[in-house]
Amino acid sequence: MILKAAPPVPKRQKCDHGTPCPPNTYAYQLLSGRGTDSYAKICFEDELLIGKKVGNVGRGINIAIVDYVTGKAVAARHFDVHEGGNSGAMAQFIRGAPAKSLLLMVTQEDGSAHLQEDAKEAIGALGSEEIRSLRLRSSWAFLTAKGFELPAGLQREEVSHTDDAKDSVSGWPAEVQIEGCVPKEPS
Repeated sequence: MILKAAPPVPKRQKCDHGTPCPPNTYAYQLLSGRGTDSYAKICFEDELLIGKKVGNVGRGINIAIVDYVTGKAVAARHFDVHEGGNSGAMAQFIRGAPAKSLLLMVTQEDGSAHLQEDAKEAIGALGSEEIRSLRLRSSWAFLTAKGFELPAGLQREEVSHTDDAKDSVSGWPAEVQIEGCVPKEPS
């Protein structure tokens, strides 16, 4: 009788990537929320910056700011733009991000109902091509940089809009997810 060894258990990768990031890169994963029971999350270098488990995800636009040089989180907040009155604070938060920062953004439930022009301008100035297309309950994820350029070919933005003919849950678009590996700053 010949015994076969069991295949090795695959090693878990940072931020639940299917494959490991190359050396000298940061792993990230952004997942928009869907409805009131599927929560948005932002993971960076295997640290959950925004999510249900850390208790800081909320309706609206969730934003994490990471120092690009150190790879450490600087701030993480959500801005409820469904109720209104939070666009100005969000625009100020974005504009106040230090140079050499990564900004990671996802929606939970709704990020557009009362999204004002100042917030759209702040996000658009960072390269978003979809911020002005958001509609009620759109799922959206966005990775950007302040003070430097991200490499070409890096997935930066994804959006999904409500489509009752396609949505598996009526009135709620599918979650969107972007993940990848951001090269670290050369030392």
